[in-house]
Amino acid sequence: MSASLPLLAAAGLLAAALAVVPLPGRAATFTPPQGCTLEVTVQNRGCSVSQYYRCTADPEGHQRSAIFGQDGLSHLSRIDDETRWIESADPQTGLQDRLVEEARDHASFSTLLDTGRDDFDFWTLSNTGERLRHVGHDELTGETVRIDGVELEKTRFELVTYDSEGEVLITREGQQFISRAMRRFYGGIERQSDWTGETRNTNDSPVLFSFPGETGFGETTPQFDCDQLITGLQIPGSGA
Repeated sequence: MSASLPLLAAAGLLAAALAVVPLPGRAATFTPPQGCTLEVTVQNRGCSVSQYYRCTADPEGHQRSAIFGQDGLSHLSRIDDETRWIESADPQTGLQDRLVEEARDHASFSTLLDTGRDDFDFWTLSNTGERLRHVGHDELTGETVRIDGVELEKTRFELVTYDSEGEVLITREGQQFISRAMRRFYGGIERQSDWTGETRNTNDSPVLFSFPGETGFGETTPQFDCDQLITGLQIPGSGA
């Protein structure tokens, strides 16, 4: 569920890339752009750390995130209160995406919480002019877990991404987590296959949550799985 953004919006997102300040005796610390407030820092499996923040200039209920890997800032995004992926940017490549407002069935966090399942079918448009269709569903498994003191619920999901001609580009399936209190998804264990036949298995599950005043809040250096070589897993004859 990604999204492209107009240049002014992109500039606002990319400003976050400059707000990483190394403090004496500490790892670099993320500071969101002016008018924004950092709410929580999450250390994930798969060698990434996520910063979640809100900005007063955004519509009510919108949230932003900045994800850092070993090589620094890798992804910026904004979602709305229904967890629709409004816009995103890759600072390393310049690729930007935005949600196309017209959709057969937009993602709805409220529907997932109310019924246990949410189906979606929507389009995104990139700054290169590429239109992609995303079709799939999220469903609650009924399992609740507590990770670093934060209550989360497990989900299962399936997602197929098509090009504008209807050809399958990427299929994804796996397990993620949601927080009702924070109204957002967190990564989990996933299997992804693309049009080349390559299959990747990844684990981006959250491990540590740091809130204001706690150790690790705002730190941008990932802590988990960074000593492992993360590569695509080719499965001969998988057909996935």
